Amino acid sequence: MDGPDSCAVLSPYFEEPGDMPELMTAEEIERELAFAIHVADLAGERVMRLRDTGRWEGKMMADIGDQAADGFLQGYLRGRYPEDGILSEETGDSAKRLSKQRTWIVDPLDGTKEYSQGRDDWAVHVALTIDGRCALGAVALPAQHMTLWGVTVPGHERWGLEGESGDPVRGESKPPEGLRVVMSRSHTPPWMERFCEVIGSTENVRCGSVGNKVTRLLLGHADVYVHKVGLKEWDTCAPEVVARSLGWSVCKLRGEEHRYNRRDYKNNELVVCRPAMRDRVLAALGECGALADD
Repeated sequence: MDGPDSCAVLSPYFEEPGDMPELMTAEEIERELAFAIHVADLAGERVMRLRDTGRWEGKMMADIGDQAADGFLQGYLRGRYPEDGILSEETGDSAKRLSKQRTWIVDPLDGTKEYSQGRDDWAVHVALTIDGRCALGAVALPAQHMTLWGVTVPGHERWGLEGESGDPVRGESKPPEGLRVVMSRSHTPPWMERFCEVIGSTENVRCGSVGNKVTRLLLGHADVYVHKVGLKEWDTCAPEVVARSLGWSVCKLRGEEHRYNRRDYKNNELVVCRPAMRDRVLAALGECGALADD
């Protein structure tokens, strides 16, 4: 789990370096990070083995994979951290998590359709939030044999990539002349075409899973990801913490920051891009009609 040095620039997600000073020690960060990576990898391996049996297909395969991964993660989380809150896509929500300072937010199988179709663009998300903010997390891409992880606790910011050679793309890197926009394989709203024109996109990268889409940016295969409707906290939390740990900008369509472990866990919107492009991307979203009410 040895990774590169911490990010040199403090994420704008935290107003001051002391925002989260005493809430996690270095030892706690190491312990929780190792746990997040481990259980994300194990859950991914579990559902990969289920799919490889060939016993199920279609929606049945998706449901079995979802439930198997969720049951596995729930068991590990409740056994290791019984006092923490948990928010998962596949388990009934409880208001108890709202009173917790620490809450784990997980998506046991992000991209169930792609998983059930035998594709590789699906992920397992495991993230820890403290006081409604991302602290650390992992995005495992089992069918691609890699896991990205990150820490955004002030003073401890760092990232890592396991299972793939080479370094991820940092947020301060220079964007290419022709921007590449990552988007859904099938559900593309009318404003998206106009957005691509305004932003100067030369290529559309179509794939599934929020975690996988964000990873396309971090591995240098795309440059901008925008989404308007339907996202939940478990879709965005782990990908957000990994992107922020690498210095990428993450926000909503009007530039607001996400907050987590809320009563209403629908956060719907997501923008991920290099910080230097943030104003340009937000302006393009306004121009293309993405901010108009549906």
